[in-house]
Amino acid sequence: MINNIASMDMRPQLAAVAKAEPSLTSMSMPPILGFKTPNLKEKATIRVKKIKRGDNIIIPGEIDDDYVDIIEEEITGGHTNAAPPEYSLNSGGNFFSSPTLLSPTPPPKRRLKYLKNCYIIDYIQSPKPGCGAGTEAIQQLAEKAMFDSRAEGRIVTFSAPLIKEASPAMFFYKLGFRFTDPTANAYMDECLRKNMPDIPAQIGMMYLPKNRLHKLLHYGELF
Repeated sequence: MINNIASMDMRPQLAAVAKAEPSLTSMSMPPILGFKTPNLKEKATIRVKKIKRGDNIIIPGEIDDDYVDIIEEEITGGHTNAAPPEYSLNSGGNFFSSPTLLSPTPPPKRRLKYLKNCYIIDYIQSPKPGCGAGTEAIQQLAEKAMFDSRAEGRIVTFSAPLIKEASPAMFFYKLGFRFTDPTANAYMDECLRKNMPDIPAQIGMMYLPKNRLHKLLHYGELF
């Protein structure tokens, strides 16, 4: 058998190569008419400070016991000398007998409430009324205070409006804050019941009771 190598076609064979076609996914999409990038939500401006127990801030009025350390202190009235002991004749009525020493009158005492570690809202301003930015800022603060092992969810503020129209009292009251003055709380309840549009500015210290903390975190969802 003769292998006729000379008769073989020695030219290199080119493999068939598929031509590249334009990808459907690489085609440019036409712009969506009427689409606009959403504006970033504006946030409220809030200033908060931390109060320490060592600051010895005395709280007047009524406040939950878990907000304060209650300490009894003697009222000296500025006198350093103790009151003289009291004496009386013995039961025999003998003028020459030794007088019986009575126990001295104890000095009067007062109960002082010293504020524990907490957050105090010094200032808050919303970009516009009714947008929810102020409520969101208070909710974020409440969540921070709740997970603070020292503050333990305690938040206080002082309602002191610069002008009547900017009174923050009802804003804080609806979020669960309460005045340390019971008469102010009763008046705010009356305003809510009667749906009074014009509420006189209330001035005083407000605090967030622990039993209203979770309601504040879910404000707008539960009620």
